[in-house]
Amino acid sequence: MGRIVAVCSSPKKGMRKKNIGEGVLVEEHGLQGDAHTGSWHRQVSLLASESIKKMTDLGLKVGPGDFAENITTEGLDLVSLPVGTRLKVDSGALLEVTQIGKECHNRCAIYYQAGDCVMPREGIFVRVIKGGPVKVGQQLKIVSE
Repeated sequence: MGRIVAVCSSPKKGMRKKNIGEGVLVEEHGLQGDAHTGSWHRQVSLLASESIKKMTDLGLKVGPGDFAENITTEGLDLVSLPVGTRLKVDSGALLEVTQIGKECHNRCAIYYQAGDCVMPREGIFVRVIKGGPVKVGQQLKIVSE
């Protein structure tokens, strides 16, 4: 079981997201108000705080949302979850892993600052099976693999 440490959103693609603390996951759409929502397989992105720590250990001053993730977690090994794994938020929202990592066509500012970026390797993407509220402090648990 893991915990949500940030809920992040941005009005435009290609920019860092801001921790808004809470939001609404909309069924088959994504995080309400975020630029990446839509009817596709990458509705919501997740990144572990443990992955962000790898970058701070390299000397970067980064935190939740700086890698454009919607939900920052703690205590779950996200990259080990197979596609199809379902995750449930305390509120009842249900997510399904659709993609592990991503290909970055353009290197981001993080890459140029540190010579590396964890999101392409360690970020995951999910679709919203059942919507509901999401907020910092809620539990996130694996319900099927």
